[in-house]
Amino acid sequence: MGLRERKKLRMYQDVSDVAIQLFLAKGFERVSVAEVAAAAEISKPTLFRYFPAKEDLVLHRFADHETEAARVVGGRAPGQSAIDALRLHFLAGIERSDPVTGVNGDPHILAFHELLYGTPSLVARLYEYLERSEAALAAALGGSLGARLAAGQVVAVQRILAMENWRRIARGEDVAKVREDAVEAAEGAFARLGEGLPEYATK
Repeated sequence: MGLRERKKLRMYQDVSDVAIQLFLAKGFERVSVAEVAAAAEISKPTLFRYFPAKEDLVLHRFADHETEAARVVGGRAPGQSAIDALRLHFLAGIERSDPVTGVNGDPHILAFHELLYGTPSLVARLYEYLERSEAALAAALGGSLGARLAAGQVVAVQRILAMENWRRIARGEDVAKVREDAVEAAEGAFARLGEGLPEYATK
């Protein structure tokens, strides 16, 4: 990656971080795009060049995950099934407390998820990200109708597992206990995916 690309990525990250801090402090609806631009010390037109919609300032954190499942399937070990690769990847995320799995007790992460799932316009925008994730995974699985159906089920399973984990931790449950249960739930969910999608569970 060249210097220009690295600078662009830093700009995305810096502006997103500034915006999220403001949204967490004041609420998403109470902060204007102009206020974010001023706090980030850039012009409003420049901000919109990087983030076409206000919601994207928050959902930038999911940008790297849009094609994650597709990359996992595409880079799986020889002889490994797609479902098994996705299962192991999700379990590894739980182990390292990846916020995407919902198993993370950091107060900032919990507040971010509260902001995300508690704001209707952010939830609506999130589904657009999930649709792109489904499309990328479907392409990695072969692009057929069956592949699209399988991708939809995989993305839904991951989302539901993550939300359950986050909600339990947000209610004050012990993170270690949630992690233990999350592993069991993920194993069971991916086993059922494999049973229902045998063509993607075969090594």
